[in-house]
Amino acid sequence: GEIETQKEAKDRARLDARNQAIEQAVGVFIRSHTLVSNSQVAEDLIYAAVRGKITKEKILFSDWDAQERNLYKIRIKALVEPVYPEKGEGLSVKLSLSKSDLREGDEVKIFYTVSEDAYVYIFSVAADGSVTLLLPNAHLADNFVRANQAGQFPPAGNPISLKAMFLPGYEGKTAEERIKIIATKKKEPLLSLGFQEGLFQVYNEKSTGMIGDLVRRLNAIDPSDWAQAVAVYQLKK
Repeated sequence: GEIETQKEAKDRARLDARNQAIEQAVGVFIRSHTLVSNSQVAEDLIYAAVRGKITKEKILFSDWDAQERNLYKIRIKALVEPVYPEKGEGLSVKLSLSKSDLREGDEVKIFYTVSEDAYVYIFSVAADGSVTLLLPNAHLADNFVRANQAGQFPPAGNPISLKAMFLPGYEGKTAEERIKIIATKKKEPLLSLGFQEGLFQVYNEKSTGMIGDLVRRLNAIDPSDWAQAVAVYQLKK
């Protein structure tokens, strides 16, 4: 490859230091807002869209490495402030349900539209915090949808049906549950999908790493290239 000039090496070292400072700060922003419980997935994923900008910077140390003379080292102290995406910028998604007050056994349909061609991921978040990935699934791997085209899950004419059910052993008379949709402009490996055991991939309340992985992957995507929406429904016996 091309030999780096001293100035290029110094510039790259400083850029790397800035990027690391922002990454560390953004990780703190997300951790401070994201609880480990999957039941918070509806509210907390918004913080994955946060970005950081350096508002103050001080060089603490900079010099060529004593052993490796081609390596330039720099340490900076930086003040990083969170930057949230502006509303109306980039991709947007709308979500609604056929009913928001459900009795056990009622069938429910999910309706959605995206402002641009996108790939959609639909989650059901139960009262105990367990998360079920509804789309994509073992029978419907294709989650691509065209801009402004009315999407429906389950699709019309598909044998899959969604019925509102209380969790086994649930003793309450009502429960609040959520449907969450995430749309991305490009096909993204948001989750490690494994449908060997059944139609839908289920993450129980102990699978807290799933939400962390999801947040980290969304954080790597430009905020204008993904969007989310949530719909809440009440389930009654």
